[in-house]
Amino acid sequence: MDKFRMIFQFLQSNQESFMTGICGIMALASAQLYSAFDFNCPCLPHYNLAYGLGILLVPPFILFLLGFVLNNNVSMLAEEWRRPQGQRGKDPAVLRYMFCSMAQRAMIAPAVWVSVTLLDGKCITCAFCTSVPVETLGNISHASLSKGEIKRILARIPCKEIYDGQELMTNEVAVRYLRCISQALGWCFVLLMTMLAFLVRSLRPCFTQAAFLKSRYWSHYIDIERKLFDETCTEHARSFAKVCIQQFFEGMSTDLVATRCHLTRKASVDAGEATEKLLGITDRGTMNTALKSWHRCKPPLHLHPPALLSGNGWAGEGQPPAHPPTPRRETAAYYSGV
Repeated sequence: MDKFRMIFQFLQSNQESFMTGICGIMALASAQLYSAFDFNCPCLPHYNLAYGLGILLVPPFILFLLGFVLNNNVSMLAEEWRRPQGQRGKDPAVLRYMFCSMAQRAMIAPAVWVSVTLLDGKCITCAFCTSVPVETLGNISHASLSKGEIKRILARIPCKEIYDGQELMTNEVAVRYLRCISQALGWCFVLLMTMLAFLVRSLRPCFTQAAFLKSRYWSHYIDIERKLFDETCTEHARSFAKVCIQQFFEGMSTDLVATRCHLTRKASVDAGEATEKLLGITDRGTMNTALKSWHRCKPPLHLHPPALLSGNGWAGEGQPPAHPPTPRRETAAYYSGV
């Protein structure tokens, strides 16, 4: 159990690298999934286009959504976007930075799928086989064939076992023509994605360095604040449960007086330590009020000496302290050279 806890803490502390690794694994899985996928073109004029474009576009959209689902920061982004204004303003630049960071990772697997699909050429061949220029690549001497019959014959190009239009156009010629176009589109797509990634990763911080650093800092702050808040709530809930259980057993143990007295002494020490961690919040209503207050009106991002809480904010906000803090003796001795 300790090993799993250490692994979980490591993943939490290196969440950005972990999510990048997850997206890389999804990209490899998407390529492997396509290679194992049994592509069967319907070879019908009214279904080829829908089937080919569906295989090309629908799985990338699903992988893109999975990239967001597997990212733990999605709920944090939604919470920050939907929370009330309160005493802490919401910076749209930070929200855009968080969304763009998640979108960049989520786009890896869909880009790999589209690239592999275009370079393979089966989807384009199935989708656009009826658009092959017969006048250029085929034999148009069959004037007796109508346009519907020609499309029906061309729709069978991806299915070699049922293709019966060799006199109109050779199957291999049409397949090579469509696969060449598909591979050209695939390499153009790879080049476009590479250039876009280069511009996003390299040039954006150069033009907006100060705004980029500010957005990245506050996005990290929101993530860390949420984690610390969850840890504090967990610790408070553990202490609350511990005191509640100890009080329950103290009230129920009325028969064994000697044993109860012995245990009460030890339990009172443990209960006192747990009570200190409750910070005065010792009932359900107060805890619910504190949680609602945290959601509706988070404390402002302005550190100041401890002050009394009043309502939804700090009582001494915006006022300087009455007396400056006195430096400790060790610190004064250190700076005086003693």
